[in-house]
Amino acid sequence: MMDVAGKTAFVTGAASGIGLGIATALAQAGAKVMLCDIEQEALDAAVAALKKSNADVEGVIADVSLKAQLQAAADATIARYGRVHILVNNAGVGGGGGYGEWTDASWDWVIGVNLMSVVWGIEIFGPLIESHGEGGQIVNTASMAGLVAAVAPGYNATKYGVVALSEGLRMALAPRGIGVSVLCPGWVRTRILESERNVPDRYAGLERPLAKDDDPFRAMVETAIKEGVDPLYVGELVCEAIENDWPYIFTDAMFEAGVDMRFAAIKAGFDRIRDRVPRR
Repeated sequence: MMDVAGKTAFVTGAASGIGLGIATALAQAGAKVMLCDIEQEALDAAVAALKKSNADVEGVIADVSLKAQLQAAADATIARYGRVHILVNNAGVGGGGGYGEWTDASWDWVIGVNLMSVVWGIEIFGPLIESHGEGGQIVNTASMAGLVAAVAPGYNATKYGVVALSEGLRMALAPRGIGVSVLCPGWVRTRILESERNVPDRYAGLERPLAKDDDPFRAMVETAIKEGVDPLYVGELVCEAIENDWPYIFTDAMFEAGVDMRFAAIKAGFDRIRDRVPRR
């Protein structure tokens, strides 16, 4: 078990939504927190609000889809706090377009933020956590769409990737004193439907990534998000997961039946060939 009090955490996508919920919960539990985000105004507001409660927090701007900017954010964290114990790879965007709608730019953007920033976060911060010998935890934010492919193909693919990366690295990093957890939230009150607000200039002209305003799917998602879980509650779950090294973090049981159906379909695939003798 690890007490987060007194530890240093680095949280991406920390200016709003789940990231801010996690940063807030960690700060309330006594951790020192570097909030990282792409939105300067929102980041400044989040840091200022947390400092009002005497939380030991700072903010750093980075487009986490660019490895060099994530490295600079890590350097700033070490310069401010000296060491880091907890990495929360939380930044994410929605969308990518459906079949027949996706573009090279939409794939590059969604993969860069949702998957490659997680890869680079681990690559950059893993050795920093190892270096002090005090152990630590990595939390990677995926989605229930990382267990049940129910959203846009690009989004699903990145979230499945985060789940697979987390599961594999959990075994690899345990002997190094680093626990790995994957967060698979359901509906949470976030601004994920407004992800296009943060499309970098290099992807100028990228279509609205999740769905058009008159799309019935978008309307359903908007309602589900409005009625979703409080991000601070998610943050509290993540704190508990860090302290107890949970492999999986879920926010509710709403999608459990869908996961069961997927596993049942996989099991049925094995059952169909169980008694067949393969050709050699």
